[in-house]
Amino acid sequence: MCDVLSVSRSCYYAYRKACKAPENIAEQRITQQVVDAFTLHKQRYGVRRLLPELADQDLKIGRHKVGRILKEKGLKAIQPKSFVPRTTDSRHPYPISPNLLKDKAFPVKVDQVWVGDITYIPLKGGGWCFLAVWMDLFSRKVIGWQLLNNMREELVVQAFDKSWANRNAATGLIIHSDRGGQYAGNIFRKILTRHKALQSMSGTDNPYDNAFMESYFSRFKAELLRGGAFEGLEDARKEIFEYIETYYNPIRRHSSLGYISPMAFEQKMSYPQKKED
Repeated sequence: MCDVLSVSRSCYYAYRKACKAPENIAEQRITQQVVDAFTLHKQRYGVRRLLPELADQDLKIGRHKVGRILKEKGLKAIQPKSFVPRTTDSRHPYPISPNLLKDKAFPVKVDQVWVGDITYIPLKGGGWCFLAVWMDLFSRKVIGWQLLNNMREELVVQAFDKSWANRNAATGLIIHSDRGGQYAGNIFRKILTRHKALQSMSGTDNPYDNAFMESYFSRFKAELLRGGAFEGLEDARKEIFEYIETYYNPIRRHSSLGYISPMAFEQKMSYPQKKED
């Protein structure tokens, strides 16, 4: 009968001895598929993001079953700490731009609003470097960033120049940030004027006006740093490039985007990509 049914004798006797039903083999494969997906994303995906990931792999499975498998295997997704908004130091001689996002509807297409911020990146030995990021508010895609060993105005300028080179932004683009001197400086303002962009800044002592960037950095540090530090500036630049350009933008699923990546969301919304020269 084993020969007729193409079942190995060892498998048959193992079944008889352990009283394991054949469907348990399928269950083991499902469990392994869940574990593999969790491992692939380096503990960054919990149940909510694993579900569409597994669905794309043609695995039909419920959230409770995925949760049970993760619990049985002792697997727990990385959770960012609840961010505590920092108060921006606006004690500088430059003028403050109004908050153009206040009482304004959420953007309905790309390149309507870009949001930006700066965060500290720890280095081993107690040092720091500084990361400036610009994000398209509609698609959550990081469109430009720069990492330097200082947080002078050139940091946000270089990040913005990269962003502008990557996009097809038109006149009237809103550029939103906090009230930091890097964004209020003369050089950066002249660049915005040249591109006919509109500058917007958070309200007084209200970093929640830029909560999208605060939330991004909270997740960024939890998923990439995990409480650690980089060896040096070049090591940090390499790891950040890999995270943003090869994982966050093209792969990482966002709940606000229907659990697809920023790049997939832009493609879905038929964003006209910039043509090569």
